[in-house]
Amino acid sequence: MNQINYESFYDKVGKTNGWDFSKVKSFSEGISWDFYEEVIKKCESKDILLDIGTGGGESVLKISPSLLLLIGIDLSNGMIKTAQSNLKESNVSNVKFFQMSSEDLQFPNGFFDTISNRHAPFSSKEVFKVLKSKGYFLTQQVSEADKLNIKEAFGRGQAFNQSDGKLKEHYIRELTNAGFSEVKSYEYNATDYFQRPEDLIFLLKHTPIVPNFGHDKKDFKLLNEFIVKNKTEKGIMTNSKRFLIVAKK
Repeated sequence: MNQINYESFYDKVGKTNGWDFSKVKSFSEGISWDFYEEVIKKCESKDILLDIGTGGGESVLKISPSLLLLIGIDLSNGMIKTAQSNLKESNVSNVKFFQMSSEDLQFPNGFFDTISNRHAPFSSKEVFKVLKSKGYFLTQQVSEADKLNIKEAFGRGQAFNQSDGKLKEHYIRELTNAGFSEVKSYEYNATDYFQRPEDLIFLLKHTPIVPNFGHDKKDFKLLNEFIVKNKTEKGIMTNSKRFLIVAKK
């Protein structure tokens, strides 16, 4: 999904649900790390952090006491409006949010000690440009084999039929070519359990896992078949496959 489609998709979602995924009842087993905890491990209290694809800003607001200054950017105007609203309610004073493309970062060269990026597009060259020497860039992304049983049930989906690991290798190559001196990667494949059919429907309607879910009436027939096949005592089962890349300049 390119950046223009990304912006359009999530702006539409925001108008529908107010960016609130908190009502979805689900839990996961086998998650190997918490992304923003990994980010904090690379930071000191005097550091300045850039969060690319910050969404509603909840994550940077949560970790704000650990740093001097945090700046969150997002391509989506709707997400930044939500982030600004969350900022006002939080009374946090060391966080700023801006609408900005990750392809053209409007900051001085070498300005940030650490840069984070979770489930959003980024430019390796732009990240390298605004990161300080010996600074860290951390990105968590969705692997091709994420929600695999759902995509197989529908015969379509985000990165469906693409080789698992292709995106990770692409980013590692880009970061290395951009000039990063050290690039390490990690991954996990966790099991997700959705408590109710409506939780799974919410996910499918408001994320791009299955494109245009619900536009065809047969989608709900396929969904019912999927639920029957994958229902367990813990909930409706699928998977979350993620990879983490940590690059040092």
